Amino acid sequence: MKKVGLGIGVVFLVVGGVLVLDQVRSGGGVQVGDCARISGTQDNPTYQALGCDEGAANVKVAKVLARNEDRCPTGGMAYSVYTGSVSYCLMPNFREGACYGQDQEAGIALVACTTKDSVKVVKVLTGKTDRTACGDARPAVFPEPATTFCLERGDKQQ
Repeated sequence: MKKVGLGIGVVFLVVGGVLVLDQVRSGGGVQVGDCARISGTQDNPTYQALGCDEGAANVKVAKVLARNEDRCPTGGMAYSVYTGSVSYCLMPNFREGACYGQDQEAGIALVACTTKDSVKVVKVLTGKTDRTACGDARPAVFPEPATTFCLERGDKQQ
């Protein structure tokens, strides 16, 4: 099985966490399936609503929690949680065939696949949480909505 380097762990680590956004404190009309660009620092993040097909959209709303006491689904990769009067469970807005890497401003961003430590999304399985469907690629599974991303190093020698 091919090893996927530290890049994937770092990408998910930067996306993970709990942040408070002014735009979502009031609910802001954010719904499951909406995409955005999260940037800034953990203490001062910014939320910019974007279409999911826009290259800068680095997250997708996976679940809206009615109460701050509720938790994001478990049993897969950790969701990012953005909390105000309601909380949002966010997952990466990865697109099949695209590569992603570290970005100081946005955490993760689209990059050229030749970028050092980039991560390539080789397959996106919507409606499935199947760790075995990725073959030699590393699965990143989100239970709600059921999504499996199959990842490998983007900068590996061809």
